[in-house]
Amino acid sequence: MKRLIIIIAAFFTASAALLAQSAAQNYINQLAKRPPLQDAVWGVLAKDAGGKVLAEYRSGTLMLPASNMKLITTGTGMLYLGADYRFDTSIGYTGEISGGTLNGDLYIIGGGDPTLCTRDSIAVSMAGVFRTWKRFLQKAGINAINGRVIGDGRLWDVPLEGGSWTWDDIGTFYGPGGSALGFYANAVDYSVEIAPEGEPVPLKQTFPETPWMHIANRTKMAPAGTGNSLLLFTTELAPYGEIRGTLAVDKRPKPEHFANKYGALTCAYYFWKELTEGGMQVSGGYADIDRDGLIRTGADFATHEAAGKPVVIGTTHSPALERIALATNCRSDNYYAESIFRAMGFKATGCADYDSCYVAERAVLTELGMPENGLNVVDGSGLSRKNHVTPEFMVDYLRKIQKTSVWKPFLQSLPYPGGNGTLKFVLRNQPEELRRRIRMKSGSMDGVLCYSGYILPPEGQEGGPITFCILTNNCTAEFIEVRETITKILVLLAQEWQ
Repeated sequence: MKRLIIIIAAFFTASAALLAQSAAQNYINQLAKRPPLQDAVWGVLAKDAGGKVLAEYRSGTLMLPASNMKLITTGTGMLYLGADYRFDTSIGYTGEISGGTLNGDLYIIGGGDPTLCTRDSIAVSMAGVFRTWKRFLQKAGINAINGRVIGDGRLWDVPLEGGSWTWDDIGTFYGPGGSALGFYANAVDYSVEIAPEGEPVPLKQTFPETPWMHIANRTKMAPAGTGNSLLLFTTELAPYGEIRGTLAVDKRPKPEHFANKYGALTCAYYFWKELTEGGMQVSGGYADIDRDGLIRTGADFATHEAAGKPVVIGTTHSPALERIALATNCRSDNYYAESIFRAMGFKATGCADYDSCYVAERAVLTELGMPENGLNVVDGSGLSRKNHVTPEFMVDYLRKIQKTSVWKPFLQSLPYPGGNGTLKFVLRNQPEELRRRIRMKSGSMDGVLCYSGYILPPEGQEGGPITFCILTNNCTAEFIEVRETITKILVLLAQEWQ
């Protein structure tokens, strides 16, 4: 009898513990034993405003965060640089101005503005930027240039890409790297047409023009159902590249976007065109500055004398960093994220290499009280597969951001499921009221899908947000199946207030 009583008591104790668990935790316990996550490496942590754990699974495991790394970059970036920080781009010259003629070179001096000459809604248009730059010339009394227009990206004299980025990322529009002087987010657009199977894919560069580049078309039209594997293989080391891969014959004509490794030269080229087509004489054409500090002309890529130290005659400014952070997180913009990361490093040490960037970021994290372990940072965008974070670290970081001066713009930078950006197709079957309460950043690579952020209380209900991090790695299941599985955790957490 005594043994029976013990068994019954144990049963009710276990039942009470099960009932005490959140619905999200019960669901997670089931996921650990069945597809699609049964064989994956994954972890979850969710805490309410008071720090109570609502859901947890292997939260101390280091995993790839993919673009969830941008949460750390944008948050620490606004804290280190200031939410109102603006990138500068200056116009300057070397030589002398005499009788309205600049006997010397005109310089476009980059300060890292990632929005420069983009079509981003937060940015000034290329036409607007060029109008301002031409006013600088008019005020300086420059009506002709006996010299060159030079794109000067020397401020960040470092390689564009992360050393651990893969080739298939480096050549894409989302893998150009961070540069002190860019143009059109250092992307280049192509139109793609359809041809008979076995023939080269018809490709035409549409914008921007890069006349110094030599791009070979190594592509082929492939059988129906084989998809699109077109990639540009290129580098900043030489003006050569190859577009490789195949395109299925059942695909439709579409634009394709690749990386432009010569943002400073492209900027100089387009401003040179603006001046010369407007009637200004520029005798020396357009140029940029190579890694050895030598002026390199765009017409023949020949190097000349060392670049000078220009006299600045005017400066334009980017949108405030909080607006750039919003664009970064909403559409998961790698170029913007890398620019923020590089700016942090430059402010910290006067150099924009990745070691310097991490010095700046670690200084912020230390001030927040974050531990040394639980995070390995390699870049600012999350493109590297050497970045690692634990759900525990991410949740702790997101909770501490709430107590800082940048909490409001940081929260506003995060999209909600079903809205614009990378979450457009997430949780579309859920009520809008629930979706709008989830503010988060997604992150994905092959075999990787992550969500981290906040779940706000229903309107009119008091309390702070639930903070969560869900990381899945090494997952071989279909992307949509994994997404539907882990977003159910978010729905269950959002229902905690009900």
